[in-house]
Amino acid sequence: MDMPLPSSSATAFRVSPEAAARLGEIIAAQPGAGTAATALRVSVLAGGCNGFQYSFALDGAERADDIVVPAGASRVLVDPASMDLLAGAELHFNDSLMGAHFTVRNPNATSSCGCGTSFSID
Repeated sequence: MDMPLPSSSATAFRVSPEAAARLGEIIAAQPGAGTAATALRVSVLAGGCNGFQYSFALDGAERADDIVVPAGASRVLVDPASMDLLAGAELHFNDSLMGAHFTVRNPNATSSCGCGTSFSID
């Protein structure tokens, strides 16, 4: 029996216009930006002060099982295990007096740390 493709999962994780714009700026500033197929990899790892933590890294190597989420002219890559914890969430970019950073607005998180990089789910 064929397994359905995770395309519905890809639409469950969104990228805000602010995050897409900032990601485009970051990728354009990379050496060889005209030829590199760089994307932002968003992962959920065990750890942090609440049980799980978000990880953000530029990555030019798309894996066979990655879910590709469009982000303007750029892409966000998410592995299937992380997507389970990111379903319904949104990648956002905050630029405030406290600093500028990517953050995840995750409706699945029941608590998070003050910096927003660590979360837990019941």
